[in-house]
Amino acid sequence: MQASDRFNINSQLEHLQAKYVGTGHADLNRFEWAVNIQRDSYASYMGHYPMLAYFALAENESIGRERYNFMQKMLLPCGLPPEREDD
Repeated sequence: MQASDRFNINSQLEHLQAKYVGTGHADLNRFEWAVNIQRDSYASYMGHYPMLAYFALAENESIGRERYNFMQKMLLPCGLPPEREDD
């Protein structure tokens, strides 16, 4: 592998990370990673109607109510962020 290939791969990765927040980066902490996973999961559940219908049936709720509940869970999917230590 040549140096130019590595540079090209790194620049592509940086472009993807800038374009899509959920792809992560080197400074991503555990909490932010978990929030991205949870939000991505809820968005997928709402975007795939059969999955949304399954959750609604399993929880004995209407599909609209289940969609609303998922949107509410997307606000703080993992609770409040932990206290940060500023160096």
